[in-house]
Amino acid sequence: MSACVPTRADEPRREEHSHEPHSPPPARRPRLAGADVSASIAVFLIALPLSLGIALATGAPLQAGLVAAAVGGLVAGRLGGAPLQVSGPAAGLTVVTAELIHQYGWRTTCAITVLAGLAQLGLGLLRVARTALAVSPAIVHGMLAGIGVTIAVAQLHIVLGGVPHSSVLDNLRELPAQLSRVHPAALAVSVLTLALLLLWPRLPGRAGKLLRKVPTPLVAVAVATTTASFMGLSLPKVDLPSWSSHALATLPDGPVLGLVAAVLTITLVCSVQSLLGAVAVDKLVAGRPEQSAQVGRSDLDRELLGQGAANVVSGALGGLPIAGVAVRSSANVHAGAVSRNSTMLHGVLVVVATLLMVPILELIPLASLAALVMAVGIQMVSLHHIRTVTRHREVLVYAVTTLAVVFFGVLEGVALGIAMAVGVALHRLTRTRITHDETEGVHHVHVRGQLTFLAVPRLSRTLHLVPQGADVVVELDGSFMDHAAYEALQDWQNTHTVHGGTVELVGRRSGVRIGEPTGPAGLQALTGTAAEESADCRCHPWTPWRNHQCEIPEAALLRDGQPGDAQATGADDAGGGSAPSDADGALRTGGTDSTGGHGGTGEPDKVGEPGPTGGVTDALARPDAPEDNTAEANEDTGTSTATGTGAGPGAGTGAATGAGADPGAGTSAATGTGAATDTGTGTGAATDTSRPSARQLARGISAFQRNTAPLVRGELARLAREGQQPSQLFLTCADSRLVTSMITSSGPGDLFVVRNVGNLVPLPGRESGDDSVAAAIEYAVDVLEVRSITVCGHSGCGAMQALLASEPGAAQTPLRRWLRHGEPSLERMSDEDRPWARLAGRAPADAVEQLCLTNVVQQLEHLRAHESVARALRAGELELHGMYFHVGEAQAYLLTEGHEDRVFDHVGVADLSA
Repeated sequence: MSACVPTRADEPRREEHSHEPHSPPPARRPRLAGADVSASIAVFLIALPLSLGIALATGAPLQAGLVAAAVGGLVAGRLGGAPLQVSGPAAGLTVVTAELIHQYGWRTTCAITVLAGLAQLGLGLLRVARTALAVSPAIVHGMLAGIGVTIAVAQLHIVLGGVPHSSVLDNLRELPAQLSRVHPAALAVSVLTLALLLLWPRLPGRAGKLLRKVPTPLVAVAVATTTASFMGLSLPKVDLPSWSSHALATLPDGPVLGLVAAVLTITLVCSVQSLLGAVAVDKLVAGRPEQSAQVGRSDLDRELLGQGAANVVSGALGGLPIAGVAVRSSANVHAGAVSRNSTMLHGVLVVVATLLMVPILELIPLASLAALVMAVGIQMVSLHHIRTVTRHREVLVYAVTTLAVVFFGVLEGVALGIAMAVGVALHRLTRTRITHDETEGVHHVHVRGQLTFLAVPRLSRTLHLVPQGADVVVELDGSFMDHAAYEALQDWQNTHTVHGGTVELVGRRSGVRIGEPTGPAGLQALTGTAAEESADCRCHPWTPWRNHQCEIPEAALLRDGQPGDAQATGADDAGGGSAPSDADGALRTGGTDSTGGHGGTGEPDKVGEPGPTGGVTDALARPDAPEDNTAEANEDTGTSTATGTGAGPGAGTGAATGAGADPGAGTSAATGTGAATDTGTGTGAATDTSRPSARQLARGISAFQRNTAPLVRGELARLAREGQQPSQLFLTCADSRLVTSMITSSGPGDLFVVRNVGNLVPLPGRESGDDSVAAAIEYAVDVLEVRSITVCGHSGCGAMQALLASEPGAAQTPLRRWLRHGEPSLERMSDEDRPWARLAGRAPADAVEQLCLTNVVQQLEHLRAHESVARALRAGELELHGMYFHVGEAQAYLLTEGHEDRVFDHVGVADLSA
């Protein structure tokens, strides 16, 4: 049967599928796309209140925030190298700017901004933008967290109706006195603003989804302003003086060293924040293919030039320093912007609002803006960042940077953070743990960390604890070994092997064997001079067994079995694949070969010729069928018969038929007589080919016990004591290519997984003796009390291919009886009154993919028919989700909520923090 299953002729073609899914864009695109217009409006509505709030927090004239927002949109948007990044006054610059205004005055601060812009232009011309990315993320996140703490503490005084002081310590010292003289009106407006900022993104239901499209900052400030005006509250409000009195930059006045330090500080903070923001925008766009196809990757050197030009213009016009802003950039991407036009148009809207909306802006209470900026400051202390630096063991760098920024200043905090990062790196380089233990007569020497000359004395002491003539395994868990350590280990290895001992050098990863087990050549693999098999190893815990080519299979097999077993699998010279027997390689019914032909005849099978059992078994017997169902795409795809007598090691007398989509990865059935031997010929009983598979399983378990078990033992012990408490029921197909823990990044205790052929959910009462799925659903909902159920389909599903290829009246095998639960999905796809499920950005590639998507939607409806699920849904205690995983693209799609067209949207790879 062909891997491509065409659409049946009797199925009507629908209008939305009449075009090519990946047709080229029109030759001419409108200069201003509608998506850019809507995105610019969304960004403008966020930028307007934030710009005023940041200007208020710095102590600068309020117009300065609007000037910086306009210049950031027009200049940085036009000249920058990150088309979708939105620049403007950033919260990360608030503390720096406030200190400069307090020390030098506003007009000198504008001059410092101009000089910082010139410095950025120089750095951009030198093309050193990527050097800024060498700064540890822990330092950057710590700097932003310190700035966030400083902002939040300062704005808290305004929220309470007072006036902030110049330093964090002064603000903390005066906070008790400020609490004793709270201004009720200011506090009420601030609380209302904070409540809206917290609750608006969480509005439930369909109406809430529509309301959430309005930017939260705009809603919070607008409602607080309206409430204060209607109630006639007497509060300090925005005061925008006449533009004729707007202060512009002047020649810098102050000590030279102080001015140089100020320029360097502004340059550093603006550049690092903008460049990291550009990288984050690239990741965000990459997760949205409909945008990434039209937006190229950021040019960081050009982005630095654009930021420099924007700061020169902003400072000259009396605006705040400018940098890329995460909140606005994220909103721009999520709103669907496709070019830099959205950023520039948002700048135009800011200019228009500045000129025409002054009376409205002057109604905004300062307490509301202070609450908005305080919330932004709190969000800068990101729990996600803290978890990340903790996982990478850089929490000390993060904490030192944060505290230093809070108590000493931004430049001092960054300098201390860099010093701490260097110290931590040196500590890791010099810290090496060497242990020795004996298990069942084998001595194990574990080396954890980098092996340098500093660790040679400890290494030598440990190695001399090993008795002469003993079997030794030296496990090296590190990425570096210097010459002194190399020679010390090699000399000891040579001496130990001379006295009759054996030495095996291994890496920590599963299947990695460094060099030969008993010779000094093993050390050469560590230096990259020998042992190509180790150098080529790319094995991971999720690597398929057939791709573990870094092992020494012949030696391993000869240790575990009889001579000749190494060739019994029929593996090719490259070690890429095998031809398993009927028992573990092909699905047969009634002695008929799974590919549709009759094995054992020694003649080529005919592609697409069905066997006596029809198409159901045939479709499911091809786990290697390509997801896009294009058999022409791979030269190795198809069905063939190979015969050979004594052609080489492992060649037997007989025939092998198979169908494969990848070189060496096909599923085949071996038939005929004869057994593979070391000489390549022979007759008699076939060798049991299940033994290598058993050894693969045993090796995998052994690797788990050695490498993974020590890492998860504590967590599994906790789960054993407390019992399982998963929050998700994950129902997916039994396909071997779906590794649920990998595609969901979940661990022990996270998912309650149910797998079956076709990810089917039988309707209640139609199980016909098989209640396993219904029992799992009831147990998950009623006993485990999961909060979510996800039905996950996938591309190239053999069950869906079998449904499309099924013919009425065929024999009712157990497989056919099970697949009847998928017939409602077939009926749904053929129903003209229902919209087809589809992928965001493109139509399904073919009928199989269309059925895979439709099946997910249909099985979700089956779920709702189960009593336990319906009861939990009515109580609001359960959510249902649909998911589709494209195996070939490694791309996950989630079914959008409340979408009548049943659209599966991409799952993004990154998100920008506020």
